[in-house]
Amino acid sequence: MNTLFNPYISANFAFITVFLSVFSLYSVSDLQEEGKNAINAPMNPSTVDIHPEDTLLEENEERTMIDPNSKEDPKFKELIKVLIDWINDVLVEERIIVKQLEEDLYDGQVLQKLLEKLADRKLNVAEVTQSEIGQKQKLQTVLEAVHDLLRPHGWTIKWNVDSIHGKNLISILHLLVALAMHFRAPIRLPEHVSVQVVVVR
Repeated sequence: MNTLFNPYISANFAFITVFLSVFSLYSVSDLQEEGKNAINAPMNPSTVDIHPEDTLLEENEERTMIDPNSKEDPKFKELIKVLIDWINDVLVEERIIVKQLEEDLYDGQVLQKLLEKLADRKLNVAEVTQSEIGQKQKLQTVLEAVHDLLRPHGWTIKWNVDSIHGKNLISILHLLVALAMHFRAPIRLPEHVSVQVVVVR
């Protein structure tokens, strides 16, 4: 399963394609087998570090996680840094500082401020929401506004309320790259970024 960023053009009008590729597909039984093998062969470490709580799923639930080794890839780190710096530059007057994309964007607050600043329009949402339901309602409103902007220009939507609120970094990156490209952000995104993603079913 491959996920592909398909941004239009950067501020310097050079075409960029950023890839996030899914290389691995694990089932819970595969992970359990890998756990048994790890116990039986302690000198042969697992290539993917998965915590047990990440494999506790509801029926038919699926969860994706970025392989920790991929998080160390220089291009992946650069992509995250460029996007964080861009968000912080856009929101400097709001005195908002983003340090970690998953933790700072999942509730919709920063995304709301970012979209309002970029699109020069006010969204009709509560300023602060503490409950999960309130956060998801706010996020739904913000993402609908994003979709209204991007869909007419041919963007494929690769995120939703649950993936953003669930702190899915791949979804958050797809969203931010789409916004950066749509608004022709004065940034240079690294090309051909690929990460290994583990899908737990």
